[in-house]
Amino acid sequence: MERTLFFELLAWKNKKDRKPLIIQGARQVGKTWLMKFFAEFEYENYVYINFENKEYLQSIFLEDFDIDRILQAFQAETKILPVPGKTLIILDEIQEAKRGLSSLKYFCENAPEHHIMAAGSFLGIALHEGTSFPVGKVDLLNLSPLSFFEFLNAIGEIELLNLLQDEKWGLIKTFKSKYIEYLRLYYYIGGMPEAVLKFIETHNFAEVRQVQNMILNTYERDFSKHVPTALVPRVRMVWNSIPTQMAKENKKFIYGALRSGARAKDFEIAIEWLLDCGLIHKVNRVEKPGMPLKAYEDFSAFKLFLNDVGLLSAMGALDIRTILNNESGFSEFKGIQAEQFVLQQMIANGNFSIYYWSAERSDGEIDFLVQYKNKIVPIEVKSAENLKAKSLKVFVEKYDQKQAVRISLSDYRKEEWLTNIPLYTIGILSKIIERA
Repeated sequence: MERTLFFELLAWKNKKDRKPLIIQGARQVGKTWLMKFFAEFEYENYVYINFENKEYLQSIFLEDFDIDRILQAFQAETKILPVPGKTLIILDEIQEAKRGLSSLKYFCENAPEHHIMAAGSFLGIALHEGTSFPVGKVDLLNLSPLSFFEFLNAIGEIELLNLLQDEKWGLIKTFKSKYIEYLRLYYYIGGMPEAVLKFIETHNFAEVRQVQNMILNTYERDFSKHVPTALVPRVRMVWNSIPTQMAKENKKFIYGALRSGARAKDFEIAIEWLLDCGLIHKVNRVEKPGMPLKAYEDFSAFKLFLNDVGLLSAMGALDIRTILNNESGFSEFKGIQAEQFVLQQMIANGNFSIYYWSAERSDGEIDFLVQYKNKIVPIEVKSAENLKAKSLKVFVEKYDQKQAVRISLSDYRKEEWLTNIPLYTIGILSKIIERA
């Protein structure tokens, strides 16, 4: 199962000023598999230490940061002598080791010849608990669930993927029904590697759903294991409310929907915990499309999304027939899936700063307002072929925007101020914006 991040790992390996690399991401997105897969292809051998299930090694950095002593300990544990340039040292769930993150600074300064990768599902939590982060001494990468393009590659639809990447719009239109079929499959399966692998092996949607429910149960167990006891009920309330919050016409997160009288101060820490673990994404409102968008951020208004569209379908208990056959009653949730899908692909595929815009005294709203390099682009998401874009046109005229993007099931077309791209071509959004 190829991951696009593999090529970024290769670039990291070949950097002259390479530093220890931290790969961040939620549980079950494939961090461990990717590190080992990369090591098997690019190194003679690798040392793998998982500090979560090797409790006796969690205190290894407490005595000192002597690199020779630490490497001897790794060798004693794995029976492998780390050789610079030939051995990849993988430190998994590094936040579980006391002063583990701090040790990366000393690997960077005193042993730069060694190739070190670290990963952790709860790095954000560790930092909030006072763990020192080696600022400037590490490289960072984020691993997301498989994107739609990675999904097509994984299920063997290489030719269809190539058409998308090469922007062969005539042929893309020819195979539109196939792309829509695979898009709907992705809505159900999502991008969690184990769910995708189960589909590839069995084509059994019930077994895919079992995997998804197992992942959701793992997340629920993590709440009890890693969250302060008093905070657990609030984390669960936020987590379980997200599909319902997304289903509202105004998708702004409302604390009062959690329980009567709920206020921001009651649930802010719970939201931060879910963000730190990579289980949710937060998209803040901006007041206007000024550069940079962050300068116009409204911290009091935001939307919350899950980390994976397949998990969203599992939480909503959506049957595969409902998604594939576009059954009645699905229309509203279909819009939710489309927005979740678009956000997830933007996070996985590009360096976008992502916000949304809404008018203060009317119901006008732009689904996403993104900054990509030196451009700000409003984006409207449609789950079907509906081409009405009233809010988008009003926004463009009000703020004199030169270009806007509508993402729908309609075919590609470029107009004076608007570019429509099909949902299944979202992986090339950055190229579309660069040309706009």
